[in-house]
Amino acid sequence: MTNICRFVVLVVILTCCHPTLALAEQAALNPSEVLSALDQNHPRLMLKGEGLQRLKVRHAEDKVLQKCVSDVLKQADSYLDRPMLTYKKIGPRLLHVSRACLHRIYALGLAYRWTGEKKYAKKAADNLLAVCAFKDWNPSHFLDTAEMSHAVGLGYDWLYSYLDAETRDKIMAGLIKNGLEPGLRAYKKTWWAQSEHNWNQVCNGGLIVGALAIAESDRQYAEQIIPAAVKSLPRALKTYRPDGAWGEGPGYWSYATHYTAYGLTALQTALGKDFGLSQIKGLAESGNFPIYTTGPTGLFLNLADVGERSSRRPMPCMFWLARTYDNSLYADAEHAMIAKYSASPQHVVWYVPPPSKEMWKALDWCFRGPVEVAVFRSAWDDPDALFVGVKAGYNQVNHGHLDLGNFELDALGVRWARDLGSDNYNLPGYWDGKRGGKRWSYYRLNSKSHSVPLLGGEGQDPMGKSSIVKYESRKSSPLAIIDLTSAYKKFSSKTTRGVQLVQGRKAVLIQDEFEIKKPCELVWAMTTDAKIDIRKERHASLTLKGKELRARILSPINAKFSIESAEQKPPQKTNKGVNRLVVRLHEAKGNVRLAILLSPVWKKGHVSSVQIAPLAEW
Repeated sequence: MTNICRFVVLVVILTCCHPTLALAEQAALNPSEVLSALDQNHPRLMLKGEGLQRLKVRHAEDKVLQKCVSDVLKQADSYLDRPMLTYKKIGPRLLHVSRACLHRIYALGLAYRWTGEKKYAKKAADNLLAVCAFKDWNPSHFLDTAEMSHAVGLGYDWLYSYLDAETRDKIMAGLIKNGLEPGLRAYKKTWWAQSEHNWNQVCNGGLIVGALAIAESDRQYAEQIIPAAVKSLPRALKTYRPDGAWGEGPGYWSYATHYTAYGLTALQTALGKDFGLSQIKGLAESGNFPIYTTGPTGLFLNLADVGERSSRRPMPCMFWLARTYDNSLYADAEHAMIAKYSASPQHVVWYVPPPSKEMWKALDWCFRGPVEVAVFRSAWDDPDALFVGVKAGYNQVNHGHLDLGNFELDALGVRWARDLGSDNYNLPGYWDGKRGGKRWSYYRLNSKSHSVPLLGGEGQDPMGKSSIVKYESRKSSPLAIIDLTSAYKKFSSKTTRGVQLVQGRKAVLIQDEFEIKKPCELVWAMTTDAKIDIRKERHASLTLKGKELRARILSPINAKFSIESAEQKPPQKTNKGVNRLVVRLHEAKGNVRLAILLSPVWKKGHVSSVQIAPLAEW
């Protein structure tokens, strides 16, 4: 066999075995061919004319779509009397301006296209002219530039027939100067095109929309940006593999997935294809992530830099996922949201009608991947249901905290074990995440605020990694076991955490096992908003919103509970009223098992005790 033949065979083997590699090869696009199938008409982005007409026909009989359109028109009306956007930074960011522009252009643009009323088009055009006159779109924080490129590109495309030639030229000039030219430079020298997190999707998606908006007149931008974006995007999209989880948490899942949807929709509507990006493994499954990581309280499993009380709200990208992958569960979940909250213009753009039958959901789910998550619940149709979620992964994930093994717990309509969420992004050194970095001095980001063990007075190793080594969805006692050894290797040769629902999914057992290398202090803790009353040394009662949860130390028998405050001083967030239920072993050594039973007090009582066994026997 010649060397050339061997090379060809190797390429075929690697391509078959590694779909992402196949996409990377496919992503080497010929710039001169990128626009060969460009739709020369406007609007060509997101919602084309024929798509709008189909929606109008459905609107006559679809009450949910009627509500969506009504919500959008109310939003558009609210923008009519607002002053023009002005250039204003908060810290290093212009995001509040670019995001406000995006919201306005989507609402005003769709209102104009739906009603034909010029008041909406005029207000949108005035906003576009205002932002295009800015000195820049803050390219040093390129998310701002990307979001503004998206807004202006969309506005140019959707309002094309309304705008006169002079206005179009001004908007196009602003888009090129402040968006596309900085974008071309960014692909050559900035880090985000090589990143695996939300910056990748947001920056690529925004530039795709901007470049395609003017592609028939200024082809060179799309001919350079589209190949660069299609090459870059798989780096981030592959992190959804294999089950759709997102390492930055459910909140950033929304941000990243929306911009994935924007970019891929723009490619499809303008060019008729997305170059295989939508087929990357994990993306089709990703709609499960916000569904299963939302507790009965409506609060997300609050991992990473999610907002303090981040809760499930409408996410129109769920409609995009539903229609792209023909998944009625995603549509059903989103219809439940827009029944309670206002719909957005993107809900209309990606509209999917309600499923004709009730959708089934599993009580338990395990997301594998770079950051792994296991969730368990007692029911879906009961707001008082028991819910617990636990995470694994690696501490260096973007927006990550030192929280491997952290758990959160809902029951009786209350979140008992909670995560405090992010702090102020503008705190000094907030993004210095190396070992010894300033990031880990902030309480909300380090291990001392999370429901995780502490050894030797220290938190987890910032370079620590973990994985779910066992997961079982049993009928009455589902469980997950996490190997945390890497996060605590300074003090323990092996560290493992088990989380299990017990007694017919009525209570939660948290069991940690350690092989301590030399005597050190060991701390178990749970962060909570509840008032804590220690009735006996091994028994505690937590009360919140008129409900009660009881905690009991099952092992070791000589351990006792104590209470500590989670409150901090400014400039950090103060965490007022937040407490920590703590077990402190001052001289732990050898093999140590620490087992805590967390039992909600149901109408028919509570689980007072369970038999414990080594994690190796779970």
